[in-house]
Amino acid sequence: MTTSIIGLLDSDELATTLANSTGWHKIPLNLHRFPDGEWRIRLLDKPQKNVALVCSLDHPNDKIVALILVCGLLRDMGVEHITLVTPYLAYMRQDVAFNPGEGVSARYFANLLSAHVDKLVTIDPHLHRIAELEEVYTIPCVTLHAAPLLGAWVRDHLPNVALIGPDGESEQWVSEVAGIASAPYAIMEKKRFGDQDVRIEVPDLSAWKGRTILLVDDMISTGRTLIVVAEQLRAQGFTDIRALCVHALHDDDAAARMKEAGISAVLSCNTVVHPSNAVDIADFLLQGMT
Repeated sequence: MTTSIIGLLDSDELATTLANSTGWHKIPLNLHRFPDGEWRIRLLDKPQKNVALVCSLDHPNDKIVALILVCGLLRDMGVEHITLVTPYLAYMRQDVAFNPGEGVSARYFANLLSAHVDKLVTIDPHLHRIAELEEVYTIPCVTLHAAPLLGAWVRDHLPNVALIGPDGESEQWVSEVAGIASAPYAIMEKKRFGDQDVRIEVPDLSAWKGRTILLVDDMISTGRTLIVVAEQLRAQGFTDIRALCVHALHDDDAAARMKEAGISAVLSCNTVVHPSNAVDIADFLLQGMT
């Protein structure tokens, strides 16, 4: 089936790369923001019946209206099938109502996207109490797992490295990254002493002296957990501490705090456009699109 591809906002560069790899027809999109924040959208060419719409959904509140407007325009232009390629999928944290009066944002957001697109492709969504996206989405979903990509990248770029996962939930995929990279790994243990008192205990890692220590997580937002671990590693005498994640969601302040704590570099996949991007996902992403 002939496919057109469109990149929305800061995902346009990724869409161009995907178009070059596939030969799909890339359609330029003109977006104009009025002074009050409203969008005016215009496609500069006619799309095929099948469209891949590339839009990573970090900062989703600023992007979702543009996304819905583009989907509406595509339907008006006769598009029959829209695949949303969203390397980072937003609104997966609130997967239950944690407190009285709260809603389940993951389900509400899934209903919204399911009403406008026909298929979804994403990388490592934040699945916790929701085991599979199809539990809340009513469209086919392709979930890619970046551990093999990260493992190959670590193997090729970071010799003499040891990996650390921040908590027990990370063990399954950190162990996979370490296995592919042929590197040792350890998983930190969180101990809860009260509602607000959670501590991370780093064991004696003196056997790893001389290695680069790589803190591995699926996403970095505030960086607080990594900062706690890095400070304890520095106390043990480690000097080359870095961090690797799939989704870089942290701002400049968090980056500065991590650097101050001794994390010399933060490396990420370009699922989200970020200064830390080091691992390209384009070829990997095509596995879920073709």
